[in-house]
Amino acid sequence: MQSNIAGITSPETLGAALRDAQYIAAPALATASYLALALAKPLLLEGAPGVGKTEAAKALGGVLGRQVIRLQCYEGIDAAAALYEWNYPRQMLSLRQMEGSETNLYGPDFLLERPLLTALRNPATTLLLIDEIDRADQEFEAFLLEFLSDFTISIPETGTERATRPPVVVLTSNRTRDLHEALRRRCVYHWIDYPDPALEAQIVQMRASAVVEATAQAVVASVGLMRAEPLAKPPGVAETVEWAEAATLLNLQGAAWPEAFRRSIGVAIKDHDDLDYLEPHLDAFLPGAAA
Repeated sequence: MQSNIAGITSPETLGAALRDAQYIAAPALATASYLALALAKPLLLEGAPGVGKTEAAKALGGVLGRQVIRLQCYEGIDAAAALYEWNYPRQMLSLRQMEGSETNLYGPDFLLERPLLTALRNPATTLLLIDEIDRADQEFEAFLLEFLSDFTISIPETGTERATRPPVVVLTSNRTRDLHEALRRRCVYHWIDYPDPALEAQIVQMRASAVVEATAQAVVASVGLMRAEPLAKPPGVAETVEWAEAATLLNLQGAAWPEAFRRSIGVAIKDHDDLDYLEPHLDAFLPGAAA
């Protein structure tokens, strides 16, 4: 058990450090993150797109003073993209140059590190972010589970590499499919929901300093109404911040408040069908005057 990592001695100290890093974490998230660190277990963050899962991982890396190594998952991702690859063109060039003499084509100069190998080799200075694991297939998930169980990588040409200590690992999932129970058991789990209006307004003002409190509250209320609609891509927290910032900019340039929000709607809603759905009643979703 690691009780003190980078001065983090409790969920409260971690929450305060995250706030200093411009990320306001709800107490439950701060607690889950602290326990993952203290118990040396991966942290699994699930939630709808846009609630701040990836940002939470980046903020945690900043608090710990670690480089965030991001593995972006996608359909069809395989072990080579996550672990390592051999630099085939360089091997061929070396083979031609050393023709007639012995050369080791599988030395460290020819090995291309991918995120898992980089994190395994540098567990004290990196945070491994495995983003959107639900987009990968179940075969890759099974492979990943094996890696997270013992933090070893077998390279047939050079042997087995093992982490000197468990790396800090954060996984995110948008829950487009269910993850295997074995992977969930391996992790400390936390569900991130959209923040409550008061917290989201604080986030807006923290991230967009030019936005006044009344504008932040008005935008948050409007975004909350939009999220209740059957939109394909409801606005996330980042879109809330950007919409408040964009409307404030237009207002400072002379646009009246409702018109400033209408003209900048593309900052909040980024899907054509969603815009078509909202357009007939858009005025009902726009914030009113903000002082």
